[in-house]
Amino acid sequence: MGTFQIEGGHRLKGDIQPQGAKNEALQILCAVLLTPEKVTISNIPDIRDVNKLITLLGNLGVKIQKLGANEYSFQSDELNLEYLESEQFKKEGSGLRGSIMIVGPLLGRFGKGYIPTPGGDKIGRRRLDTHFEGFIKLGASFRYNREERFYGVEAPDGLTGTYMLLDEASVTGTANIVMAAALAKGKTTIYNAACEPYLQQLCKMINRMGGKISGIGSNMLQIEGVDSLGACEHRVLPDMIEIGSWIGLAAMTKSDITIKNVSWDDLGIIPNTFRKLGITVERQGDDIHIPAHKDGYEIESYIDGSFMTIADAPWPGFTPDLLSIILVVATQARGEVMVHQKMFESRLFFTDKLIDMGAKIILCDPHRATIIGHDFKSTLKATTMVSPDIRAGISLLIAALSAKGTSTIHNIEQIDRGYERIDERLRAIGAKIVRTA
Repeated sequence: MGTFQIEGGHRLKGDIQPQGAKNEALQILCAVLLTPEKVTISNIPDIRDVNKLITLLGNLGVKIQKLGANEYSFQSDELNLEYLESEQFKKEGSGLRGSIMIVGPLLGRFGKGYIPTPGGDKIGRRRLDTHFEGFIKLGASFRYNREERFYGVEAPDGLTGTYMLLDEASVTGTANIVMAAALAKGKTTIYNAACEPYLQQLCKMINRMGGKISGIGSNMLQIEGVDSLGACEHRVLPDMIEIGSWIGLAAMTKSDITIKNVSWDDLGIIPNTFRKLGITVERQGDDIHIPAHKDGYEIESYIDGSFMTIADAPWPGFTPDLLSIILVVATQARGEVMVHQKMFESRLFFTDKLIDMGAKIILCDPHRATIIGHDFKSTLKATTMVSPDIRAGISLLIAALSAKGTSTIHNIEQIDRGYERIDERLRAIGAKIVRTA
């Protein structure tokens, strides 16, 4: 189990380039299964979860060629579908939640798709019903082996387009259904579809492959099925979650940091949400500049004087992946804020570690926490911690970088799942962080 040793209390300075978006990459990589022709993808983040999926695709028979740093070509013209029912696949697929998205393209193209119960962060219940209910509406039959925890969908006569109203705007569920419907017969309408920028990217990629998807960016997608899809090139967006992480890091450490090439138009309300905490977020072309907050930052109040609540919501609402960052940044603000994590019931449990560091947090229930900021009048204290998941892990790392003394974070493999070479990149802007085995 890897470990970070962090000497906190230092101000950082410089430019940092966000990696490619993890959540987009997982969708786009699965979409290479839609065509036998070559697909080239650039700006792929070099992180554990993405690399696991690339390995899984290779074991499935996808021809993979690394063209350069963060750029690959993929060709799915000679797949070994028997691998899908092998013990090796059951082991590899269960270790990665993103593997669920191989089912849609395989079902659309070959009439069958299988997946073991996928893994991922332990942040609460994350059901798969939306995925499989969508496949069933397209005409697939569904089976589940409870003993082996193995899912299967089959449509030997192909899929047929239909109208469906999703019971939740699931991002991965929408992506999976879109990929299946792209090769179905006739027209599919998906209402209450997710509309995150990463889902928009997937739809645009499929259209470049010859697909016919309209309504991109809205919650109603219409997909005209086509007989086949072809080659294309695609570039992954910068990771909005990492961008938000760097905003929070700059504020907490009173650092002057410029985040380069952020694709501002795809950030939605993220910059304004950090501004509600009193953080100065300056737009400079397509960059974000966070000046050193030498006098701290003050949380806004609502017009009626009541204190701020920041909650997650489906896009274009605030992404749940950044609520952990908002929470830790609020510990040094002037004022109070309630963080309301609506979507996952176990994501706020890491707050006990921040309380151990001296943060003033009241965990009201599994979904809500009230934070009373220190206004930098007292600093967080260094401690030893264990990273429970990707987003809590980066939040604890930010807390450690702001704390006086040397902190230790164990289980950093969780952080590596979502952040590329994070220790190297932080050292480049002045962080005192060392990785040990």
